[in-house]
This record gives sequence, C-alpha cells and structure tokens, in this order.
Amino acid sequence: MKNVFDVLKERGFIKQTIYEEDLYKKLGSESVTFYVGFDPTADSLHIGHYIPIMCMAWMQKYGHTPIALFGGGTGVVGDPSGRSDMRKMLTMEDIAHNIECFKKQMSRFIKFDGVENKAKIVNNADWLLNLNFVEFLRDIGVHFSVSRMLTAECFKQRMEKGLTFFEFSYMLMQGYDFLHLNKEYGCTLEVGGDDQWSNMIAGVNLIRKKEQKDAFCLTCTLLLNSEGKKMGKTQKGALWLDENKCSVYDFYQYFRNVEDVKVAECMKLLTFMDLDEIEELTKYSDERMNAAKERLAYEVTKLVHGEEKAEQARKQAKAAFGGGDESEMPTVEIGKDVEFIFDVLVAAGQAKSKGEAKRLIEGGGVSVDDKKVTDAFEKVPDVDKFILHKGKKAHVLVIRK
Repeated sequence: MKNVFDVLKERGFIKQTIYEEDLYKKLGSESVTFYVGFDPTADSLHIGHYIPIMCMAWMQKYGHTPIALFGGGTGVVGDPSGRSDMRKMLTMEDIAHNIECFKKQMSRFIKFDGVENKAKIVNNADWLLNLNFVEFLRDIGVHFSVSRMLTAECFKQRMEKGLTFFEFSYMLMQGYDFLHLNKEYGCTLEVGGDDQWSNMIAGVNLIRKKEQKDAFCLTCTLLLNSEGKKMGKTQKGALWLDENKCSVYDFYQYFRNVEDVKVAECMKLLTFMDLDEIEELTKYSDERMNAAKERLAYEVTKLVHGEEKAEQARKQAKAAFGGGDESEMPTVEIGKDVEFIFDVLVAAGQAKSKGEAKRLIEGGGVSVDDKKVTDAFEKVPDVDKFILHKGKKAHVLVIRK
C-alpha cells in the first residue's frame, strides 16, 4: 500500500514536520496511532477544523489509528494563539454539550466502529482536572524552558496586552496530553493546524526527554485565499458545519463562488476526488471552471451534510441562476402590506436590520429579478412573486400573499 505521507503531500496537506525521514519510514512500515486535538469552545465544528479532520480520514484509510482528543480540560482555559484577549471560560456542562455535537459531525468523516483501526474518543478532562499542581510542576514543568516558551508565536501577540499564567500553562497541558496518550495508547504522532506548531513541538520534546521515545508532529496547511487571508468567513460569520448556524444552501454557495485559482487546492484538501480527475476539471481558465466549482461545492456539501441535502442545494443554486426549477430556491413569504425592499431583505434574513438593508441597497448589492435596486426606499414590485438577489451569492424567491 502507498505510504500515506506521499498521499498527504500530493494533496497539499503537509505544512511542517519534525524528524521527517523517521516519520516517513514509520508511516510506511507500521500502523501508527496519532491524535488531533479539538477545543470544544463552540457547539459546532467550522471550516478551520475541516482540513485536520480530512487528514485524519486519509490516515485512517491507509491503516493508521486516529484519536480525537476533546479538550474538556484545556477548553476551560482556551488556546491563546492568535487572540488579543482572554477567552470566556466555559462551564463543564457547556463543554460536554459541545463535545457531543463535535462527535456527531466528525462521524461523517471518521469511522468510530466497524474497522480494526477504529477511531478513539478521549477527553483530556479525565486526566487534567485531577492533577496535583505541585507534582505536575515537578514532573512536567521542569522540562519546559520559560525563555524558550516566550519566543513561541502563540504567546507573542498576547504579551503586550497581558498574558495570564492561566493561559501560559496551555502549552504545558497540551504537551502533557501528548505524553498521556503516548503512555496509554502508544500514540506517537500529533496532527493539527499550522498555527499549533509551537504547542505540538512542546509535546514532541516532552516525550523524547521524559520517556526517551520517538515522537513526531505534523501540521496541516491552512486554507487561504489568494490574498493570504484565511478562507471560511462569510458575511454572516464563520463557515460552520452545523446547518443551523450556516444553511446548507449558503455552505454550498460559498464553495460555488471560490476563486478559480483555489478550486484545485480545495478539491485536493476538502474532498476524496481522484487527483487525475481534479487536474482534468481544473485545467481551464475560462467559463468552464464553473463546472469545476459546481462539482467542488457538491462534493464538500455531500461530505458535510449528506447527498440528499447536497443535491437540494445544487438544485436551489441552479434555480437562483435561472438554470432550474424556482421551486427549489430558498423562499420567503411576505404580506401584501410590506412596502419597501429593505423590509424584504430583513424578512428574508439577508440583513439584520433595516439600516443594514438600506446600506446594502445604496452600495449597489441588491437586485430584484434583473433590475438593480438603487433607491434605499425602493418599493416592492406589484407582482405575486419575484427573485431577490443580494450580491452574487444570495438569491431568494419572494412570494407575496
């Protein structure tokens, strides 16, 4: 069987590794137990979690055993990476609820039963919450250099505004997680986002110093647009995997409208499509890329929400662009007494307030059927139904009753 390291590299997953040659040999010669950590600070995964999850799925396909570590303990603290303030502390009830939501979403990608290398679920609250503080400092803290920790990127941005010891301890706890999993399950590899590099190296070094055993880490690339900014942000916020936070239609449309130059990369990272097929679909630089984007949107939506909902979203999108049955389009009903287009925008969930709706109109981002709305006080057309367009992505069938 092909070495999964080659698969991940071909598809663009791997950003950084340590002891790469040894890791390559290990992945090619034995079944490796590895883990990915998730801090349950929300009740849904978002697109930022997607690439590490896909990495887990590929590794499991090639015979390796995933551990999904939920941060019931570290989630109380929150990782300070990339933050300018301290996170809100969660209750244990909040964390337990969020973990259950994560498990359900991850089961679409990872096999938790039915295979020999089934994924394991662990919660670091089981070993972190009962630690003796003095013993922890004596056994674990002695292996960490404060001066070296202060050079880590995850702490630099917080130093000026104040970094609490509570947050500073996050690296020690994440390193201890790796050590615990190494002892309990023979876990020798941590996988995660590239913004976790400093914390992951800490765990590798802790195992090698304290246990005199091999340990490795591998970071996955971040999904960035052509300007180098993280992808996955919509006008409504993060691109959540929960359809109650981000509708299936909006999720589909996000990927239907990605930049042409990012389509191949998204297909490689976010789907299981064959590389030859990806190359064939994305070799164009003209309108034929629309077919590739439709395929990307469908494949990603199918993985996250299932085939039936992906097909429905595809039909809705075709209807919105005039290529299908308008009955498949997202619909809102309004009364005959609704007078202005800005009221329709609010009713359709395309603006949070009348003021925001007026600003959208004045900015030239709203159309009714094929006519752009330019007057903030444009009245609703005297017809039984029409299509409301907000920008290029949102299209709603409006029915007047």
